[in-house]
Amino acid sequence: MLSALLLRAGEDSTAGGTRRLELSLDDAIAMARVRSVDAAAALDELRTAYWEWRSFRAAQLPELTFEATAPAYSREYTPYMNDRGEYSFVRTNNLQAKGSLTLTQNVALTGGKVALTTSLDFLRQLDGAKNNRFMSIPVAVTLTQPLFGVNTQRWDRRIEPVRYAEAKAAFLSATEDVAGLAVDYYFTLLMCRENAEIARQNLENARALYTVAQEKREMGKISRNDLLQMELNVLDAESDLTDTRSDLRSAMFQLVAFLDLDGDVEIVPDVPGGAPHADIVYADALDRALANNKFVKTMLRRQLDADYEVARAKGDMRAINLFVQLGYTGADATFGGAYERLRSNQMASVGFSIPLVDWGRRRGRVKVAESNRRVTESMVRRETMNFNQSLFVLVERFDNQQQRLELARRAAGIAAQRYDTNVKTYMIGMLSTLELNDSRLSKDSSRRQYISQLHLFWKYWYQLRSLTLHDYETGTDIEADIEKLVKMQ
Repeated sequence: MLSALLLRAGEDSTAGGTRRLELSLDDAIAMARVRSVDAAAALDELRTAYWEWRSFRAAQLPELTFEATAPAYSREYTPYMNDRGEYSFVRTNNLQAKGSLTLTQNVALTGGKVALTTSLDFLRQLDGAKNNRFMSIPVAVTLTQPLFGVNTQRWDRRIEPVRYAEAKAAFLSATEDVAGLAVDYYFTLLMCRENAEIARQNLENARALYTVAQEKREMGKISRNDLLQMELNVLDAESDLTDTRSDLRSAMFQLVAFLDLDGDVEIVPDVPGGAPHADIVYADALDRALANNKFVKTMLRRQLDADYEVARAKGDMRAINLFVQLGYTGADATFGGAYERLRSNQMASVGFSIPLVDWGRRRGRVKVAESNRRVTESMVRRETMNFNQSLFVLVERFDNQQQRLELARRAAGIAAQRYDTNVKTYMIGMLSTLELNDSRLSKDSSRRQYISQLHLFWKYWYQLRSLTLHDYETGTDIEADIEKLVKMQ
């Protein structure tokens, strides 16, 4: 659809080289969702969150790592202690190679890590006997386990899904916010274009009425004061037309830049013919917002972050780590012999760090974290109340706006008919200049009021879509194919 619009703009060129693009509100919104800088920024943020989520998921799966050094050559003097405890320097000249294959798995339940390793070391002595040596570890199981500290993996499994759900909801809300911006720019241009058209029509009418007034003055049917008033009306209309055309160029530039179009495009907006009707109840809108909007997910994630900081501060008060390795090893001058006559190979260690005197520094960190958590809980309650109140006000405004829009539409039609009638009545000399000017001002004001009310309707419409992530026209929730979007170029 967008390519068809741009092609149509290229075909609709004026003599001066400016391309005319007739654009409806739906077309502008669709184009903004794809081409605007705001839409691109929202998509980039979604991509970042998506790959962070993928990285988190990958960290829960086994990781296979191959490490190797091939070769490592050494020709140097190194210190050597004999059996009498005397040191001397001996010359070494050897070639080494080693490789290992390790399968690692994080254990979310305990926060530890289990690794299964197999390795082979090779050493060739280049001086003296010039022999080869092989050392193998066919299999070794290693457990690294922090004790009493915070289980970061378990907290990540609680926080990261919420963070990703928050990012997806934020993207969907951002796309609706982009639509809301498109509505603002579109109606700003539409209002400026309507003002320019009104000013042009008023100038034509003012000139025509001034010509008639001159004829009536010559026949003595109107006073000189009335004639001067009609001439003043022409000058005012010319000034208004100049101002409105300047405003129109400014609004045109803003919308063209927002839609990332070429500067030689002249957008021709039209007044949306109708508006969808929706009976929105606050309780239903609140339920949908709590289920879909990023706000609830953000509040939950902030609460979890605060809880995690408290747990981490408490875990940092003492640190105890357990390391255990069980396996087999063998050594021989031949490759095959290194895997025979294997011997057990065990290592175990428990390291701990417990502060004896820190003047309450670690305990102070716990108190700070707990205080921050209470602050977060208070802010969450306050922001939840503000969110609910804002949604209530928006629903009320939207419901009222549907009625105001219908009244504005009817008033604009009546005012236009009244002005047309008064123009004809003035032509036959049965209406004063003041009454004609009053009907013209009423007609212009009613037309602008209708455009303004239509603008507010669509603004509230997309604000509701952004908050509830629900399309009230189709009755379905707003969704997107995240996998497809993040892989788009």
